[in-house]
Amino acid sequence: MTAPTRLRTRALRPLLAAFARFVVCGGGVGLASSAAVVLLSARMPMAVANALVTVVSTVVATELHRRISFRSERGGWRVHLQSAATVAVSFVFTTGALLCLFAVQPAPSPLLAQTVYLSASALAGVGRFVLLRVVVFGNRRRGCRRGRAPHDDALGKSSVAMAV
Repeated sequence: MTAPTRLRTRALRPLLAAFARFVVCGGGVGLASSAAVVLLSARMPMAVANALVTVVSTVVATELHRRISFRSERGGWRVHLQSAATVAVSFVFTTGALLCLFAVQPAPSPLLAQTVYLSASALAGVGRFVLLRVVVFGNRRRGCRRGRAPHDDALGKSSVAMAV
């Protein structure tokens, strides 16, 4: 393995570790939310239970992502509002994907609808990871605290801008 390849691999490790933590935290909250909606819907209308669980799970997931996924010192209501905005964008994206599917095929099979939904959710999740890492949590403070320059992040603002 050449030196540049080793450096790129070493630079990607923190990014991949953060993504793995993001998936585990988000997936765990998603599973808990699913159970909570089912339990609460026995005592209140499903739409109310879903709305309540969505708000609570977004706050919980944001804190988990802040502390575990991105290990960021940033916090407060601004972070929660920015995170909620990424959830809203993800919702619009997945809903748009399903609306497009139903526009093209008015009666898709459940397997096709689930495939489109899960694919859109996966893409939205990757997009949400990038937004949370670069914009919401920014990781600049963490890098400086450990003695590294802020531009050492594997996925910083400059690398995302260059990728676009």
